[in-house]
Amino acid sequence: MLKILPLTRCWIPNRNSSWQILATGLILLIMKMQLEIRSRPGRSCIKKLIPCTTEPCMIPFLCIQTTRLIHCIASVFTYLGPGKGNYTPLQNATNGKVFGWVQPDVNNNKLGDYAPVILLISPKKQQLITIGGEYVLNPKTRLRAEVAMSNYDINLFSGRDKGNDKAFAAKMQFIKDDTKVNLFKRPLLMQTKLGYEFVQQRFRPVERLRNIEFLRDWSLPYDAGIADEHIITGAVKLADSSGNFFQYDVTNYKRSDHYNGLRQVLNSYNNFNSWKLTTQISYTNINYSLQNGSFFRPLVDLKKELTSIRNMQISFKYNSEHNKLRNKAADTLTAFSYAFNVWEVYLKSNPAKANRWGISYFTRNDLLPVSSKLVQADRSDNYNFFTDLLKNEKHQFKLNVTYRRLHVFNTAISRQKADKSLLGRAEYYINELKGFVIGNVLYELGSGQEQKREFTFLEVPAGQGEYTWIDYNNNGIPELNEFEIAIFQDQKKYIRVFTPSNQYVKANYVQFNYSISLNPKAIISPSATGIKKILARSSTSSALQINKKDISTGKFQFNPFTNKLVDTTLITLTSFLSNTLFFNRSNIKWGFDITHSQNNSKSLLSYGFESRRLRNLSGKVRWNINRNFVTTVGYRQIKNVLNTTGPKFDNRNYLVLQNIIEPSVSYVHKTNFRAGLTYAYGQKRNTIDSMEKATNHVLTADVRYNILSSSTLNARLSLNQITYKGYTGSANTTVGYILLDGLLPGKNYLWNVEYTKRLGGNIEISIQYEGRKPGSTKDHTYRESVYPCYFLTGQTVLIRQTRTV
Repeated sequence: MLKILPLTRCWIPNRNSSWQILATGLILLIMKMQLEIRSRPGRSCIKKLIPCTTEPCMIPFLCIQTTRLIHCIASVFTYLGPGKGNYTPLQNATNGKVFGWVQPDVNNNKLGDYAPVILLISPKKQQLITIGGEYVLNPKTRLRAEVAMSNYDINLFSGRDKGNDKAFAAKMQFIKDDTKVNLFKRPLLMQTKLGYEFVQQRFRPVERLRNIEFLRDWSLPYDAGIADEHIITGAVKLADSSGNFFQYDVTNYKRSDHYNGLRQVLNSYNNFNSWKLTTQISYTNINYSLQNGSFFRPLVDLKKELTSIRNMQISFKYNSEHNKLRNKAADTLTAFSYAFNVWEVYLKSNPAKANRWGISYFTRNDLLPVSSKLVQADRSDNYNFFTDLLKNEKHQFKLNVTYRRLHVFNTAISRQKADKSLLGRAEYYINELKGFVIGNVLYELGSGQEQKREFTFLEVPAGQGEYTWIDYNNNGIPELNEFEIAIFQDQKKYIRVFTPSNQYVKANYVQFNYSISLNPKAIISPSATGIKKILARSSTSSALQINKKDISTGKFQFNPFTNKLVDTTLITLTSFLSNTLFFNRSNIKWGFDITHSQNNSKSLLSYGFESRRLRNLSGKVRWNINRNFVTTVGYRQIKNVLNTTGPKFDNRNYLVLQNIIEPSVSYVHKTNFRAGLTYAYGQKRNTIDSMEKATNHVLTADVRYNILSSSTLNARLSLNQITYKGYTGSANTTVGYILLDGLLPGKNYLWNVEYTKRLGGNIEISIQYEGRKPGSTKDHTYRESVYPCYFLTGQTVLIRQTRTV
């Protein structure tokens, strides 16, 4: 007998690692070993299962010890649902999940939701053949038939139970159209339909056979098992020449698991005195082995176009569902019983006009089962207003606002809580004064539930990721606080994947965006002098994006500019602000620009809050000495802040101030050669904790050579001289990585060579070689890329091969 002892804690690495593949093979090994034990009793026996004991496990193994060997199996944990496992995820900084054993209660009921098991998916085979046809008896009468056979083998590796792989399905339908009848002295056209459908229990279609709500239409649970199905249908439709019609359908649905349902549906459409009435009434009787009941679903829609009042539209609508399922033994309603009623009215302006508006109101009440009755649990009132003002091409405005209020009448049965919700969206576009002002504004707000998020770093081929792993504590375990945004191409080996959790908080959100450009040249005469001439050479652009969610305190959030980044009520905050002033932007002789930008972000993660702030103030002066020489002088002032609140993550906090001055000179020869030389002097210092500081001198030379019109050669060489001041070992920290830009104190060399050639008209080949020498080490990266280019459709497909030496 195999006895599995619980693991106290165990670490599961990245899902793309080879451990999960190894687990499948080792599980098969254990299964084979168990068969050997049964076939040769006494010769080998399993003594014990050795749980992992490290905190957390370096190698996630479950070990089974026999009298002769010790077999180890990778522990892959699978979510089974609440109360179905003995393990639960633990908060930990490890990259991946750490699971802890949960002791069952006194009745031996499981209290966890994970187990060290893996679902083995067998190879399958599925085949389907169908034969269908239609026979026209006369121009108005036809007969359709279709027969299908499926062959579904659930395990190609097994030779057992192959006789039940095949199954059949059939469908026949008789249709008779346009039979002329007279009813109440009115000439009508009648259509009749008869049909029968049979589906065998083991029949497996390639695609969905039924509509998405088929089971709900017949009051069956979504996980209803498969069974033999018999469906008999009949329908009669009467219609006149004006489009009015009346249709009656009846359907009988039988299953081999003793389910029997009869559904009757009435559909009609009538147009009288410009009032359009659409109705659909469905009533279903249900009889099951342990329960019976009924399902009543009426829908009534009455609308009219008010031609005397500017073609406005008015509508009244009612729809409802009453699903009563009774337990035959107890004569009470089951938990799947429910009912709701929805009443709606709306008034709209003429939808054909450019300027239009509308207002609507609807209310819904929900009823839930209590003993043998359906009792009202709650009711909601919903108000909506919208308007589109699009007639003026220079000023356009859109607005849509919805307010919802939920009233709870019975807290004992209602799954809801009394609440108020508001959703709104406003858009404004302007293009005024011959293009002097061009911009748009978006404002949106709402409320809802926000999930806490977890994230894991997954390893990908070098150059295709965004993050790099630096083992700061030298324990060989990737931990969440050891991943940084990679600077160099060969370090980009990880991507960050967010996964939702089962924890929610009530949240309000607000979004505000604007983008505005001012171009005085559009309204100033070219012959202007003085201050007008200076303004004509200037232009500005400004953009702002704010997306904020905060914990709901019972009030709506209207102001996107409230709450600072350190406010604990914030859940997520993403903001970007950019302002740029251009002067002589199109002048070929000289010009300058000044830009101020700021990025803020804050996220609620499973281990706490993470806040980032990046402010950048930069200026650049350009001077073309002549046709061949161009000089620029740039200056940047950067403030970089990271703040985390979770345990084990405070080592990542920093506030770095950076100043950089960067003059450069370039030589251009015609259109096929360009060479440049740039010098940059920068200072970085961390203004919190240990006050680390770095000074960097960078000299960069780059060359670009165009060979005819099909090939390009680019080369760059940089020398970085870095002076670093900090405590011993501080260079191997998050702050050190930021201050040193991924390099080392002392001399650092970086070089890059890229050759690009276009073959024919649609294929581009790129060969790149990158290298760097930080301190006494050398890293080389060689990449080949092939770009099939499709210029007509604007699509580019990239096939990249990367090799790191």
